[in-house]
Amino acid sequence: MTNQRDRRSKYVRILQGALPADQLEHGDEPQCNRSTNPTFESIVNRRLQRRQVLKGSLALAVTSMFTGPAINALRTQSAAAATPMLGFTPIPVSEADTIEVPAGYTARTLTPWGEPISGRMPAYSLDNSGADQGVQVGMHHDGMHFYPIEGRDPYEGSSRDGLLVMNHEYIEPRYMHRVAIGQALDAGNVPMQADGSRVSDQVLKELNAHGVSVVRIRQQNDGTWEVQRDGRNRRITGLTPMEISGPVRGSDLVKTKYSPNGTSTRGTLNNCAHGVTPWNTYLTCEENWARYFVNTDQMPDSNQGDPTSNQPREHKRYGVATDVGRYGWELADNGADEYVRFDASTKASSPTGDYRNEPNTFGWVVEIDPFRPNSTPVKRTALGRFAHEGVVFQTPVEGQPIVCYSGDDARFEYIYKYVSNQPYRRATANGSLLDDGTLYVAKFNDDGSGEWIALNYGQNGLTAANGFANQAEVLVNTRAAADFVGATKMDRPEWGAVDPGNGQVYFTLTNNTRRTAEQVDAVNPRPDNRWGQIVRWSEAGNNPTATSFQWDLFVLAGPENDSEKLSGESLNDNSIFAAPDGLWFDASRRLWIQTDISESVMNTGDFAQFGNNQMLGANPETGEIRRFLTGPIGQEITGVVTTPDQRTMFINVQHPGATVSADEFAAGQINSRWPDNNPSIYPRSATVVITKNDGGVIGS
Repeated sequence: MTNQRDRRSKYVRILQGALPADQLEHGDEPQCNRSTNPTFESIVNRRLQRRQVLKGSLALAVTSMFTGPAINALRTQSAAAATPMLGFTPIPVSEADTIEVPAGYTARTLTPWGEPISGRMPAYSLDNSGADQGVQVGMHHDGMHFYPIEGRDPYEGSSRDGLLVMNHEYIEPRYMHRVAIGQALDAGNVPMQADGSRVSDQVLKELNAHGVSVVRIRQQNDGTWEVQRDGRNRRITGLTPMEISGPVRGSDLVKTKYSPNGTSTRGTLNNCAHGVTPWNTYLTCEENWARYFVNTDQMPDSNQGDPTSNQPREHKRYGVATDVGRYGWELADNGADEYVRFDASTKASSPTGDYRNEPNTFGWVVEIDPFRPNSTPVKRTALGRFAHEGVVFQTPVEGQPIVCYSGDDARFEYIYKYVSNQPYRRATANGSLLDDGTLYVAKFNDDGSGEWIALNYGQNGLTAANGFANQAEVLVNTRAAADFVGATKMDRPEWGAVDPGNGQVYFTLTNNTRRTAEQVDAVNPRPDNRWGQIVRWSEAGNNPTATSFQWDLFVLAGPENDSEKLSGESLNDNSIFAAPDGLWFDASRRLWIQTDISESVMNTGDFAQFGNNQMLGANPETGEIRRFLTGPIGQEITGVVTTPDQRTMFINVQHPGATVSADEFAAGQINSRWPDNNPSIYPRSATVVITKNDGGVIGS
């Protein structure tokens, strides 16, 4: 085993950027799925070859697939609509360091990283302490929801006053600490001390910048929105005590030094998209959390062999680091337990004496009650453990089970569905509905059909003889269970959305540039999927609890010469996009699509034609797509919701300025100063408030 001194030296070189060792962008993790399950791309290729989709018959294919009374009735309703679904003039692509919206709209910023929301309300400064960050808005905004202030329903109530609840996916340490100024640090590097340790208050600040912000906002008489001091304003961070519920609660796999009985843990990390429960709570989803931890158990002394060979599958299948944690938090110089836990190596005679199981307490969906500031967040383990992008619910029906979907955002991973065992009752519904149910994984067949395969202990070969001793083991090893039952490997399933008119489910598949030519058919026009696509399906019999479905593609993203809409036409100047990520239906059935082109390729080569990341509006009936918004330099557009009256829209801008190289940062050459536009202030993630100048519905 590498000794601690050598290991710290290696940390200095890797975390400061001197070594390129396995540096991954924030949305990536090492390829962990080595199963031989069929890939979604190979299925799509076979299906597209038969239907000649890329030659103009996608509209016919989709029309033939999604037929039935519900669809026909919906089309009649759409045709009779008094106003067009997309009533705005599309805007061009942009490389400007601004927010651009259509004529007749205004965009303003709100709740930037570092804005105080509670406590002694410390103003934002590069010199803020770790404790200051714990009462300020977190970094790198992502999924969010606006909860009307009445607190009775997540979609009905005040459109001028409410709680904005948002995720903070990750951090950019170089923009957080004054000591980083002048150092050659890229977006993933951290400032280190000479002895290879990290300053503990910097680690505290980074942990507190993760998680979730709950903040009351109110519209003023002049139409602007402002943060309000309120007892419900709250930060949930990487240190907040959490309860573990569901089938994994008390399992040997989650017992740690902190929680010897396996019922609790600390913090939530890499919070990407979200979910909104029918009972008015918020779900935050832990995505690429695995590399925050390191396990160096019996590491080989050379580069020969597999460095993960001695890791348990609960670590290996998820990509827990073998040499360096993402930010080196376990090397905090005060040696505090809340930081040491990020070293998941074996250090004691039993799991209750160390943190070998700490990674197993992450990768879950966490429920938060925004209206109860003293409530303990709950990790709902029945929803599975993986790189959750978000959770999207079917419209609840009184007396019927709750149904929701989630994607595992990594290359060659899967799409899941959860169906509660107990029925939904509006008067009594609560989070217990997410503790008792069946988790399914999707298998897409090449004839356009699909099936949901149950991940229940004792079913479909998930037995002790095959390595699954109980339901807790199935759920802690959700990916391995999905491998075993033969689920279809997808190209980074990200956000999902459910059409409120007909219940069809849409999922973005962002890209998969690691797919080789040997993995796709000869007629596949994109053997390495750089542009991404959106898949949709309809549950059999329009029954959300069905175990079969029909699927097809809504759009193939990309440039004009390599894309296709429902009409069979290519995307054009008003609609080209790549890397679809965020996805949301508003109450009028407009589908909002957000993009996340990687900062490593943004505005370069073939990606230059797409400009900065953007948001588009789409008509699910016709497939028409129009560009609605473009963001500043280096960012990702993510998170979208409107007030109940649809007259105010909130979106998030994440990691502006991320495309600054290490050398440029050292030289002070920062390419974005959004949103402050102040040369003395680094770029900051922030929420953007969009209104229509005539006071109308957004998008109409």
